[in-house]
Amino acid sequence: MIAIVDYGLGNIAAFASVYNKANIKVSVARTAGDLNGASKLILPGVGHFDHAMRLLQQSGMRDTLDDMVIRDKVPVIGVCVGMQILARSSEEGELPGLGWIDADVRAFKSRDVASSMSVPHMGWNDVRPLSPNRLFDELQSEARFYFLHSYYMSCNRQEDVLAICNYGADFTCAVQCSNIYGVQFHPEKSHSFGNRLLRNFAGL
Repeated sequence: MIAIVDYGLGNIAAFASVYNKANIKVSVARTAGDLNGASKLILPGVGHFDHAMRLLQQSGMRDTLDDMVIRDKVPVIGVCVGMQILARSSEEGELPGLGWIDADVRAFKSRDVASSMSVPHMGWNDVRPLSPNRLFDELQSEARFYFLHSYYMSCNRQEDVLAICNYGADFTCAVQCSNIYGVQFHPEKSHSFGNRLLRNFAGL
């Protein structure tokens, strides 16, 4: 059972629709008890880093998620701000992130190329996996995904970088550390490419 973590942010219905159409069991978790029995987790998110962390803490699911992901090694994928809060910190806010990935979140405007690029980075863009990975099965070439963000993850361990995208310069757009995955783009808005990726996650 895939549990979509509903802590007040993200396109919950869109994720559920992808899995329902593929006849893959999915549930929506709004309490710690709802997470019982989940074999995989989706952590969506939109908006501000600190707002996402406050809502997740207030949901009562934070401790259970830590136990499931860190202790029990349940596969999880963070999406957009859901990916960013996997990191230790963000230039967007002051609160600490989950710290599941050894990374920090940086602002596009802090990069040297920022003056020539509009922010937020919005629209369709190519994604380039750095090496074969089951999350990107059948998506190794010509994969395009929908982005909407002003911040990106900067990993401290190169081996955690799963895929990159170019917006003025290359940036990390997908990560993996053991059972923990994150994508900066929105697979639930990325038509056939996104549907394939979400099905791949279900099959991990």
